[in-house]
Order: sequence, then structure tokens, then C-alpha cells
Amino acid sequence: MSEIQKNTGIKRIILATRYSWLGLIAAWKNEAAFRQELVALIASIIIAIAVDVTLFQKVALVGSVLFVMIVELMNSAVEAVVDRIGLERHELSGRAKDLGSAAVLLAIGLASMIWAAIFWSHFIG
Repeated sequence: MSEIQKNTGIKRIILATRYSWLGLIAAWKNEAAFRQELVALIASIIIAIAVDVTLFQKVALVGSVLFVMIVELMNSAVEAVVDRIGLERHELSGRAKDLGSAAVLLAIGLASMIWAAIFWSHFIG
């Protein structure tokens, strides 16, 4: 009986990093929302650097946009798996895609609240 070799140590880390990079490239090529969110991330970094807020607030501003991107990647993964299974309409397929979309919407809502709270407290409050 042959054993399946598992990658361990530094080789596992290198391969995992490569697969992650390939995932980011796939998202860039295939997901318009990901490209838009990457632009938003770059803008958030520039704004966070430019405004006079605490380091924690800067991290919250950028991190909230990064969180939206993370959720978008998970949503795209769900959509890819559902589409791989079949393109015909099915209640569970639709529900899975809708749930992923709802997760992105909630992440955007969270990011919006963080941005609003920081700018409200800094400029208005």
C-alpha cells in the first residue's frame, strides 16, 4: 500500500503561498467586484495615511475594506463551486449564492459604519 506524501514545513508554506497568489490572480482576472474593491483598498490606504487619526483608526479604516475583500473572495469561491456543480437553476444553489452575496453586503455595511464613526468622531464630534 503506497502512502500519500504530505508536504510539511517550509515546502508546505511555499506551496500554500503559491496557491494563495494564484487565487488572488484568479480573482483579479475573473471578478469585477474584486477589482473594484482593490481600488477601494488603495484609496483607503491613501486616505488613512492622509488624515490625522490614530494608528488604530488608520488600521480600522484599511482593515474594514480589506475585510470586504476577504468576504468577496469567499463569496467568489462559493459561486465557483456552485457553478462547477451545475449551471441549472436549483433552490440550494441560489440560496448558497444569495447567502454569499448577503455576507458581502454585511461586510460593506460594517466597513461603512467604521468609516462613518471614525470620520464623525474626528471631524464632527
